[in-house]
Amino acid sequence: MNTMSKTAPHPYVGMWVTEDGHIRQELRADGRYDEARGTRQSAYQGDYQVSGSYITYQDDTGFTADGYFENDVLYHGGMVMFRENNGN
Repeated sequence: MNTMSKTAPHPYVGMWVTEDGHIRQELRADGRYDEARGTRQSAYQGDYQVSGSYITYQDDTGFTADGYFENDVLYHGGMVMFRENNGN
């Protein structure tokens, strides 16, 4: 169930990963996210909303969290995440 409102497209869609690759978070264009932790695929899933450089999350169980983007780095829940480098 999608309870968060959609906003205009933003530049942060894509895969974000911690430096060690343990946590991978995909921000999809449809306002959904899917987070993998280690070998556990889809450990967390839910809706997200971006406003400027701030992001808010609501997972499918109702848990909420937030974060922010600075210099193309995502700071969320004590984690530092970088854009996945698709080999380029």
